Amino acid sequence: MKRQVSYQWRLREKMAAVGMFTTSELAPPLAERGINLSLSQVHRLVTGTPERLSLPVLAALCDIFDCTPTDLIATKAENTAVRKVATGDPVVDLSAVRPKRARIRPEG
Repeated sequence: MKRQVSYQWRLREKMAAVGMFTTSELAPPLAERGINLSLSQVHRLVTGTPERLSLPVLAALCDIFDCTPTDLIATKAENTAVRKVATGDPVVDLSAVRPKRARIRPEG
């Protein structure tokens, strides 16, 4: 068995729960906590699912929304079946499959 791990970013849900519905509303509270991001960076943070997130940003978000990291990041891990591979002789004799080259002979 193999483990498949995934996560869901729930920042938009937390924002909506406190009445924040635009990404520009998040920039001032972040700046108050020393996190200076451009509006486009805040937009990507809110609308996308970040692959990398600095701990200071995560700590600021947890402070703003009075939550824990597990409230912002929902993780899921499940077992997945290992892919089966073909069995048998991996070497194929191509001479038995490949046609012979034709020779053109002059008429006569």
